Amino acid sequence: MTFDVITIFPDFFRSVLEFGVLKRALAGGQASIRLHDLREFTDDRHRSVDDRPFGGGPGMVFKPEPIFKAVAALQSEAPGLRLPVILLSPQGRLFTQALAEELMRQDRLVLICGRYEGVDERIAEHVASD
Repeated sequence: MTFDVITIFPDFFRSVLEFGVLKRALAGGQASIRLHDLREFTDDRHRSVDDRPFGGGPGMVFKPEPIFKAVAALQSEAPGLRLPVILLSPQGRLFTQALAEELMRQDRLVLICGRYEGVDERIAEHVASD
């Protein structure tokens, strides 16, 4: 199974992948994890990925454009196949053993790591799988 992780902190994950169960799964070929820096999918010189929520409110949210571009780039690697996209969020579906078994049937998953107050709602509506 291949996991494509979209994050603004790819270096954070590298340290976690060097130990324990994840290290053994990667070394044994049971899993593959590809880290994608969301900032690589921005167009401005500051590589901005966040903005104030549309309509106001506290905190910052991820802008939709870089995430749309990142997912489109990954999808282009698998023409004719719709990759499952999981938006990691406290507001999302509870991760249970049943959900783990359901996701395990996939060959590849795209994981979007949110931050701040979350992500622009258009990502949940138009990119994330049900």
